[in-house]
Order: sequence, then C-alpha cells, then structure tokens
Amino acid sequence: MSGAAVSALLTFSGAAMATAETLADTLVAAYKHSGLLEQNRALLRAADEDVAQAVAALRPVINWSGEVVRNFGVNGGTSAFTGSFGTTGISSTTASINLIAELTLYNGGRNRLEIEAAKETVLATRAQLLAIEQEVLLRAVQAFMEVRRDLEIVALRRNNVRVITQELRAARDRFEVGEVTRTDVALAEARLSAAQSDLAAAEGELQISVEEYRAVTGQRPGTLQAPRSAPRLPGSQQVAETAAVRSHPEMVQARHDVAVGELSIRIAETAAKPTVTLSGRLGATEEFGERDYSRNGRIALEATGPIYQGGRLPSLVRQSMARRDAARGNLHVVRHQIRQNVGNAYARLGIAQSRISSTTDQVRASRVAFQGVREEATLGARTTLDVLDAEQELLDAQAALISAQVDQTIAAYSVLASIGELTAQSLRLNVPIYDPSDYYNLVKDSPAAKSKQGRDLDRVLRALGKE
Repeated sequence: MSGAAVSALLTFSGAAMATAETLADTLVAAYKHSGLLEQNRALLRAADEDVAQAVAALRPVINWSGEVVRNFGVNGGTSAFTGSFGTTGISSTTASINLIAELTLYNGGRNRLEIEAAKETVLATRAQLLAIEQEVLLRAVQAFMEVRRDLEIVALRRNNVRVITQELRAARDRFEVGEVTRTDVALAEARLSAAQSDLAAAEGELQISVEEYRAVTGQRPGTLQAPRSAPRLPGSQQVAETAAVRSHPEMVQARHDVAVGELSIRIAETAAKPTVTLSGRLGATEEFGERDYSRNGRIALEATGPIYQGGRLPSLVRQSMARRDAARGNLHVVRHQIRQNVGNAYARLGIAQSRISSTTDQVRASRVAFQGVREEATLGARTTLDVLDAEQELLDAQAALISAQVDQTIAAYSVLASIGELTAQSLRLNVPIYDPSDYYNLVKDSPAAKSKQGRDLDRVLRALGKE
C-alpha cells in the first residue's frame, strides 16, 4: 500500500461515525463471503445423501434389460436320404426384454445399522460445520481488530514524525543562537530518521491487515467503529470449561465419531451372517420374421452365507474395533484440548485486562512527563535528548494501550469460540442462518426423482445454485 493509499484510508477512517462499520457488520460480511463455509455445507449435503442411499438399500431394486441378438452360421453334414454331403445356412434375429426385481429380506440387520451409522456421520459433519463457522467468525474478529490497531498505530507514528520534526526545527534554531550543540541537532535528526522508518513499517503492517480483512470479508475495510461492549462471557473459567466439554462442536463431533465406530463393529459382524433375498424376473423373447416367441417368469427365494474367506471377516471386525478405539482416544484428546483452549483464552483475557489497567496509568504519567520535560527544555533545564526520550516513552505507552485494548476484544471472542458460542446464531447476526436440517429432511427418505419431494429437492438445489 502506497503512502497515498494509507493516507486515504486514514482520512476515510476519520469520517462521520454514522457510516461506520461495526464488528457485527464485519462478521456478517465474513459469514456471507466465506467459501470455507460453502465447502463444508456441500460436504454436509453429501453426508445427508449417505443416509438416503442407506435407506434405499431397504427397498426393492427394480432393473430392466433388453437385447437384440443376431445368430448366423453354416451347418454341414451328410443327408440320411441321399447320402450326399451338403451345407445349410442359418440365420435368425431375436429380441428379448426382461424386468428384474430384488429385495433383501434379511442380512443380519446390516442395512439398518448402516442407516444409523450414516445418521451419526451426518451429526458429526454438522458439528464440524459449526466448528468451521467459529473459525471463520473468529478470523473476522481478528481481522477487524488488527485493522483498527494498525490504523491507530500509523496515526501515532505519523504524529510522532510530526512532533520530532518540530523538535528538530527547534533544535536547529537553538543551535543557531548557541543554546545547544551540534550533538543535540544530530540526535534529533537520528530520531526523526528512526521515526520515519517506524512509520513505514507501521504502514506495511496496515497493508497486510487490510489484505487479511479483504480475504475474510471480500471487501476493503471502511470506517471501523470500535466495539461498544464486550461479549457476555460465563461467570468463571470453571463454568466455561463445563459448558465447552458439554457442547463445543469439536466435542460433539468426537462423540458422534465414537458412535460411528461402535456401529461399524456391528456392521462388520453382520458379514458373517446369512443374506436372504427375494427376486423375481419377467421376460419376453421374439424372433423376427417368425411366429416363435416365449414368455417366462421366475420367482426365487435365495439364501447365501459365508463358510470360509481366509480370515477376512474377523479381520474386518478387528479393524473396526481398532478404529473405534482410535475414535475414543481422539475423544479423550479433544476433551483435554478444549479445556486447555478455555484456560488459554481466559489467561489471555486476563493478561489484556491487566495490561489495559497498567498502560492507561503509564500513558497518563508519560504524557505529564513529556509535557514537563518539554517545558523545562525551553528554559534550558533539559536537553533535546531528554525531550526525545520522554516523547518516545509516551509513544510506546500509547501503542501498548492500543494493543492491549485490541487483545482484550480478541481474547473475549476467543473465549466464546473456546466454549462453542461464536456462531452466527449465538451472536444473533443479521444473516439467514443456514439450517442443515432443511436439506436433510428432503433427502432422508430417499425420494424418487419424479416424486413431489424430489421436485421440492430440485427447487432447493436450484436455489443453492447447484443445478
């Protein structure tokens, strides 16, 4: 970002507060813009379809087949009447069509277990979507506050350059009349160069923050209004940890993953049980150019089951048990990770609050000191270096206060994220909340393409822009 661009952004940021963008506006923009949310919503719809496919396995399967066969060739042989050898050409064209239906009557409960496993996967994927939503919104909070931080730091750095420029001018004037030495002028010149370098670095950091904001929201920041209040948080860290372990999306996902593991074991065990199917077939065959035809039908009740498969079936069961155990281990890891995240978030919040209190006092004292030192310098009781040092201490204190205020807001929203409450619904954002059950309810019964429910599903897909 050029110096002119930074100047324009700073000027725009000083516009009337009536047109200011609030943190809520930024969160809304991030929620609507996020491709990551769109990606995971699509993955959730894919998981919903697994339920539909599992339900379909309980229903009859009806297929058709048809073929047209051309037979041709030559028969050769000796005639029984004449004793002579001769050949006869053969050719025929037949057409057949068949209707085949099959229904699984029993397979050890595998189909119903697969439906339950698919439902648990859907619930786990929904929780994953909420966790992604929290990541998107927390990133938006960080982007918003970082732009505000860097805007104020740039303003401080610019003011610092202006003040040191004035100090340098005063030092040169005093040098001309012999009140100070050349050393005082050189010190002021060195501090001005350092201040200009710090300003350039601050403008670079602002450019990075602006690009992050644009990546998160899809637009450049306007006038960003400071949050008027902090979000409401649980009364204590212990209460927050209890809530997080109970309802954090990552914890919910881990629990459903364990449930899927348990069902996978039972599904693997059904492979050793017999399968009973009922099948029916209707067919018709006709020969072109002839009066020959046939009509036939077949109904069969068939039972099959494994006897020996080289140890594959018990291996599948053991593999499912191992994956279930892995899911249980992950549940343990996630539980403690969530507790740690809550503790870390509260610790950062406490640090920021303490820094705000101390740096506020530091800014007040540094301002008084700077004003006093500058007055004393005009009377010859202080050197130019004393003034520059006091001004630098004031600048550092102001920058520390700005950073502490930004860190406090980010830490507060990090606490919300650590307990699973940083969602569009919990924050009551002014956006259409994505309801994952809408699509699920349309597909869970595996509707046919031409049914009313199937047509409703087509309309939903068109609304989503997927057709």
